[in-house]
Amino acid sequence: MKRWLLKNTAIYAETGKIGEGYVLTEGDKVAEVGPMSSCPASIEAEVVELNPSFTVIPGFIDVHIHGAAGADVMDATNEALHTMAEMLPKEGTTSFLATTMTAPVAQIERALANVAQYMQHSNLPGKAEVLGIHLEGPFISEKRAGAQHPNNIIDPDIELFQKWQNIANGAIRLVTLAPEKKNGLALTAYLKKTGVIASIGHSDAVYEQVQAAIDAGIKHATHLFNGMRGVHHREPGVAGAVLMHDEVVCELIADGIHVAPEMVRFAYKMKGCEGLILITDAMRAKCLGAGVYELGGQEVIVQGEKATLRDGTLAGSILKLGDAVKNAMSFTGCALEDVIRMASWNPAKQLGVFDRKGSIRAGKDADLVVLDEQHHVVMTICRGKLAYAK
Repeated sequence: MKRWLLKNTAIYAETGKIGEGYVLTEGDKVAEVGPMSSCPASIEAEVVELNPSFTVIPGFIDVHIHGAAGADVMDATNEALHTMAEMLPKEGTTSFLATTMTAPVAQIERALANVAQYMQHSNLPGKAEVLGIHLEGPFISEKRAGAQHPNNIIDPDIELFQKWQNIANGAIRLVTLAPEKKNGLALTAYLKKTGVIASIGHSDAVYEQVQAAIDAGIKHATHLFNGMRGVHHREPGVAGAVLMHDEVVCELIADGIHVAPEMVRFAYKMKGCEGLILITDAMRAKCLGAGVYELGGQEVIVQGEKATLRDGTLAGSILKLGDAVKNAMSFTGCALEDVIRMASWNPAKQLGVFDRKGSIRAGKDADLVVLDEQHHVVMTICRGKLAYAK
């Protein structure tokens, strides 16, 4: 059984920061974590003497990502998910939710079946783990479709969702919906009852409708400020409502494009590090550079750091989660501890996997990321196996 010993560096453990510490892994788990004074002197392990200015942090969890490196969840192939799982550790992501799009029913069903199949047979250590599915649409508002294809939007439907959850082998963990739509509150309540996270997103709801949806079971907001009714001084809208309700955790795309740096700071002031989850909402062009790509059956043009439809509508991002972490620190002035909450701890808590993910503690999955002094990712271990080394 392979062991790793990372030593002589700062460790951001579940119980707090250890100034000069070590982490020992055994198989796919963390075996020990502590100060160098209690580090085993001689042990059979792959020893990594780290630069004292480096830090070891828990792996990031991306709860909202469509694709990377030319692959997309909607391709519905094993290769697509394998490509994503291999690429993501380079940015410090050690697990993720495979996120679908508003598409024709048959296409969604193929993607769901494919993720279920992948999770059963191909979810191996040494690459990012697929923790389940984020169903983004098709139960959304036409008025806030964004880059989701409006022709494929349908009303919330409990029976259809049950069928999909069956096809997905129970892997749907999070659903983005517009609760103001017909049957929206009923589906929200059903999701809550069956332990699936109900998220408000691509929604044109007014404050009272959001309040009713929160009462019914909404506890998550999809990409805060994007694809939702914004704040107005006479109508707080979706954005105002979710910022005001502590029980709602908000996703945030901290690329400085989807949300202005000042608004990232505003959200941080309102929600604190406990109430935000950093996501990428990345599409297949991530890691590939400028060009013309496809997202949910629509053409996407990537120039610089921006991905848009032909009409200029933002179409997902090409953001890396490691960059989102650095941006969040830069935009808000928050500390590394706070950003670990937003990128690792909170998503693990929200998904109900904090018993094995989201922090560094003996007995948890050995999902470890080493950062240099500029907070660039230099090494990633996924469930005890080396997934990336710079």
